[in-house]
Amino acid sequence: MPEGEFKHITYDRLTRTNAVLLLVDHQVGLVAGSRYPEPQDLRKNVVGLARASKILGLPIVVTTTMSDGMFGPLFPELADLLKDQEIIDRTKVNPFDEPRIPTSIKKIGKSKVIIAGVNTAVCTCFPAISARNAGYSAYAAIDASGAFDETERQTAITRMNQAGVIVADYNAIVVEMLENNADPLAAQVYAAIGQSHFVSMRDIYSTITTSKIVPPVRGIQ
Repeated sequence: MPEGEFKHITYDRLTRTNAVLLLVDHQVGLVAGSRYPEPQDLRKNVVGLARASKILGLPIVVTTTMSDGMFGPLFPELADLLKDQEIIDRTKVNPFDEPRIPTSIKKIGKSKVIIAGVNTAVCTCFPAISARNAGYSAYAAIDASGAFDETERQTAITRMNQAGVIVADYNAIVVEMLENNADPLAAQVYAAIGQSHFVSMRDIYSTITTSKIVPPVRGIQ
């Protein structure tokens, strides 16, 4: 890498006001083969990401593939969470090839797209690279996306990195958007991503540091 190239790199923060979440094909007929993470963890992670995003007021675009066929509907717990959300069903492999999806994202008017797909190499990688081509900053929520094996996962990450996609775990994505632990929504957000113990630790620290108890004077009973 040429000397001095790093000086132009900046931290363009992901926030709740500049991002939209795209969820791709988290369907009951597609999850069984996931091993990175395991199916139960993938389901938990994507629900946590979606729930935290809703708490933070993030717009969400949801798509499925042929949900009336062998791929089936969304995970029940995700469908319940998104019951008031339009689900865009399609036949195209890449969601960005279905005009309703890029049109929906464009109408929302955000500069960054967070993508989580049931399959990392296809459902996450293809739309993430397409989002980059369309001029968005793209973030791949890697543990809210699934892979059949480590080779698939690593090659997909490499391909996305080469295209300029930012790969991160969903906890980091959510906490970056939360930004401030004093935010009134912090407790709900941490609970949504299974990190409610952070709030308990915060409360304990607050109690200790604001205590008005005067220590006893040595020698006085």
